[in-house]
Amino acid sequence: MDLHSKKVIGFSIATSMTTQLVMDALDNATLNNCPKNVILHSDLGSQYTSQTYQDQVKEHEMYQSFSRKGCPYDNASIESFHASLKKEEVFHHHYLNFKAAKESVFKYIESGYNRQRINSSIGYLTPEAFELQSKAVG
Repeated sequence: MDLHSKKVIGFSIATSMTTQLVMDALDNATLNNCPKNVILHSDLGSQYTSQTYQDQVKEHEMYQSFSRKGCPYDNASIESFHASLKKEEVFHHHYLNFKAAKESVFKYIESGYNRQRINSSIGYLTPEAFELQSKAVG
C-alpha cells in the first residue's frame, strides 16, 4: 500500500504465507510502477526477513523498515485495509474454490478499493483519484 495515496499497489494471494508469496507481491508492486528508493514497511515475519526477500528488495532499489515485535499499530494502514477486505468482501462470500476467492479479492482491490471506495484520510477521495490529483499538482 502506498501510504500517501492509500492505493494498494502490490499484492499476491496464496493458500499459505511463504517467502514466495511476498516476493510475488513485491514483483506485482514493481510492475505497477512503484518507484525506486521507497521505504518498504512490513512486520518481522520470516518471509520479510528472509535473505531471499531482502536480496529482492535491494535489487528493486528499495529500503526495508520493520514494525516492532507485537506492535500492529506500526503498520496501521495495512492492518486497516486487511480489516476492510475481510468485512467488505471475504466475510460476505462462501467461495467455491481458491480460484474464485482469488478472482473476487482481485476485483475488490482493483475495482472496488482502489477506484470506488472513498477514504477519509485522503479527503474523501478514492485512492486512484487522490493519486491522479497528486500527480497533477506535483
